[in-house]
Amino acid sequence: MPNFTHLHVHTEFSLLDGLSKSAKLIAKTKEFGQTHLAITDHGNMYGAIDFYKKALKEEIKPILGCEMYIAKNSRFDRNKSDANHLILLSENYEGYQNLMRLVTIGHTEGFYYKPRIDKEVLAKYSKGLIATTACPAGRIQKLLVEEGYEAAKKELKEYEQIFGQDNLFLEIQRHHYDVFSQNLSVPDSIRPKLMEMHLNQQKGEQGLLKLSKDLGLPIVATNDSHYVNREDAAAQDALVCVQSGKMLEDTNRMRYIDTPDFYLKSPDEMEREFLDIPEAIENSQKIANRCDVQIVLGQWYFPKLDLPEGKTPGEVLRQKAFDGCKEIFGSVSPEQEQRLNYELDVIDKKGYSPYFLLESGIVNFADKNGIYTNTRGSAAGSLVSYSMGITTVDPLRFRLPFERFLNPFRPSPPDIDLDVSDVHRDELIHYLSDTYGREKVAQICTFGTMMARAAVRDIGRVMGMPYTKVDMISKSIPIGSQGSKMTIKKAMDTTPELKKMYDDDPEVKKLLDMAQKVEGNARHISVHAAAVIVGPEDLVRFTPLQPETGGGDRVITQYEMHAAEDVGMIKLDILGISNLTILANAVKIVEAIHDVKIDIKKVPLDDKETFELLARGETMGVFQLSSGGMTKYLVELHPERIEDVMAMVALYRPGPMNSIPDYIARKHDPKKINFFVPGLEKILDMSYGVITYQDDVLYMAIQLAGYNWEEADKFRKAIGKKIASEMEAQHAKFVDGCVNVSGIPRDKAEELFHQIETFAG
Repeated sequence: MPNFTHLHVHTEFSLLDGLSKSAKLIAKTKEFGQTHLAITDHGNMYGAIDFYKKALKEEIKPILGCEMYIAKNSRFDRNKSDANHLILLSENYEGYQNLMRLVTIGHTEGFYYKPRIDKEVLAKYSKGLIATTACPAGRIQKLLVEEGYEAAKKELKEYEQIFGQDNLFLEIQRHHYDVFSQNLSVPDSIRPKLMEMHLNQQKGEQGLLKLSKDLGLPIVATNDSHYVNREDAAAQDALVCVQSGKMLEDTNRMRYIDTPDFYLKSPDEMEREFLDIPEAIENSQKIANRCDVQIVLGQWYFPKLDLPEGKTPGEVLRQKAFDGCKEIFGSVSPEQEQRLNYELDVIDKKGYSPYFLLESGIVNFADKNGIYTNTRGSAAGSLVSYSMGITTVDPLRFRLPFERFLNPFRPSPPDIDLDVSDVHRDELIHYLSDTYGREKVAQICTFGTMMARAAVRDIGRVMGMPYTKVDMISKSIPIGSQGSKMTIKKAMDTTPELKKMYDDDPEVKKLLDMAQKVEGNARHISVHAAAVIVGPEDLVRFTPLQPETGGGDRVITQYEMHAAEDVGMIKLDILGISNLTILANAVKIVEAIHDVKIDIKKVPLDDKETFELLARGETMGVFQLSSGGMTKYLVELHPERIEDVMAMVALYRPGPMNSIPDYIARKHDPKKINFFVPGLEKILDMSYGVITYQDDVLYMAIQLAGYNWEEADKFRKAIGKKIASEMEAQHAKFVDGCVNVSGIPRDKAEELFHQIETFAG
C-alpha cells in the first residue's frame, strides 16, 4: 500500500461546492487501508468537529485544515478578485486554535465576497500550522502563470519567512484536462478552455518543481477532492450550478462533468499519477504523521460568575434555592427540604451549579426590567429551578420528576428552554454580553439542508425542466411525519405515482437519481432561533466565529449546536415568542383601562370564571385552546380544575387524541374510571386512569417494570421516536419487568405496553 494521505478534501460544508459527507469520506479512506484524512473546506470550519469525532470513531486520524482565501495585499482592501487559495493544516492543538482565529478574522475583518486573510495575520498566527500552496487558484501558481517565475519566487519567500522551511510545501495536482478535452462527449466550446487549464497546470507544475529545487522546499501531491466516487461528478456539477444560478447546459462555467477526476482517488491511483516524483506522495504521509490535534470533548466550561468571596457555585446555589423556597411558601417543609437536598446534590456532583446561577441571572434581569419570560419542558420538574424563579410550576404539586430533567446517568447537561417576549430577546443577549463580555457571547449557527422536495426543485431548475413538471414531482413527495424525515427513496417506496413517473420518464429518473445524491447536503448557514452560548473566555478559543449572513450585526459560531456542546460550550435556549408580547401588552391595556395591575406569575389556578368561560367555548385567541376541535372538546369536558386544561393540551395530538372522549366520559362518570392493573392508581389518579403525559410512561417503567431512570429515559425515547429495533427490545423488557417485579399477568402487561404505544402515536 503506497504511503499517501489526502490533504486537500472538501465536504458538504464547502457550501454547494462539495458533495462529500464526512462519514462517506471516512468510510472510503478506511476501505483504502489509509490511516489519516484531512478536511479543508473553503474558508470555514463548519464540519470540523463532526469530522473529527467520526474519524476517531473509525480509527482514522483526523487532520483539521482549511482552504483559506488570501488577499494580495491587505485583508481590508476591497477587490472582488483578490482572493487566492492557501491550504492550512493544524499540526497540533496550538495550530488548531490559530486556525480557528484565522478563519474568524477572515469572516469578521476580511470578508469581501470571500472570507479573506492576509500575510499580516498569517505571520501573527502561524504557529502549529503547515501550509501548502493549494490548487491552481493558489497565489503561487497564479503568479507563475500570470506574472512569471520571479514574482512567484518573491511571494514564496515571504511565505517561507512566515511558516518556516519545514512547514511550507509546494502542492501539485494532476487533473487531466488534456484527456477530457479530447473526449467527443465534451462540447466543442469547452475544449479550448480545458486545454488552456491543462497548459496552465503544466506551467504551474514546472514552476513549482523549479521553485522546490531553487529554494529547497518540498513537493506534496494532492487531489482536489469534492466528491467521494468518480460517478458522483454529475451530481457535483449540478450542485455547483445550484450555487452559481447557472444551468447544466451552460458552457461558460466550471464544469465538473467534463473533468470527472475531482474525487477521492485511491492511494494506488495517486501513486500512478506521480510515478515520476514519488517523494510528492511520500511527503503527503509525512505531513499526515506530523499532524496530531487532541481536542478535549465532553468537558463543560462555564463563564466566570460574580460570587461572594470564598463561596463556591454550589454553596451559592444552595443558599439561593432554600431562600427562594422559603420566600414562595413561607417556610420549607420536610418534603421540600428533602427534594431540594436531593436535586442540589445531583446538580453539584454533575458540576452544573454555575448553569443554574447563569439561568437565574437571566430571569432575574428579565423580571426587573418587565420582560415576560416562560420556561418550557422538563426543567419544570426541578424544585431548585422553581425556588429560584427560573420556572413557574411547582413540581411537587404536579408530581413532575426531576430525573427527566437531570439524573445521575444523563451524560449531557440540563436543558432549560426559556421563552421570552420576542421584542425583548435581544435585550437578554445584550445583558449576557454586558455581564460576561461581548467576546464571550455568541449565537449558535444552524445549517439549512437540501431536503427531499427542495433537492428535487433545485436539481429540476438547473436541468432546465419546466417549472410545472418539477412542481408536480416535488409535491408527489409526502411531507415527513413528526420525528420521521421523508427521503426521495422512501417517497418512491410509498408513493406509487412517483415510482411510475420514475420508471416511465427518463428525465424524471435522471432528476430523482441526481437529487438523491445531493439530498441532505448542507445548503446555507443561518442563526439558530434560540441557542446562545456564553464562554469563560474569548469564544474563538472554542469555536470559529463569523457575522450572521445577510448583513446583520449578530456574531454566530461556525460550530452548530451539537459541535458547540462537544467542545464544552453550554447552550442557553432563549426563544422569542410573540404570544408573550401579546400577553404583556394585554396586561398593560388592562392596567390602562381598568386600573388593575396583574402579576402574571401570581394568577390563580382555580379561578371559577375562567373555567366557565372555557366550558362555554369562548376560546378565541387563547393559546393552544382556540382551534375548533379543541373548543368542541372543552365544551364537552366542562373543565373545573387546571389539571383538566393541562390534560386537554397534552392529549390533543395524533395518537393520544383518541383518548379524549374516554377522558371526558370518566370525568363526568367516576364509575367509568379504570386503572387496568394494580399500581396505576398512584400514577394516573389525576387523569382518571388515562395515560396523558410522557411522565406517566416514565413512572410506569420505574414503578411497575423495575426500570432505573437511565433505562426509563431510553424507554421514553424509543417509544417516542418509534425506533423499531429498540421498541422490540423495550417491549420484552417492559413486559417481563411488569410480570416479575409487579406480578402483573403477562396478557395484561402486553396490553399495557400496547396502550403506551397508542399513546405515543
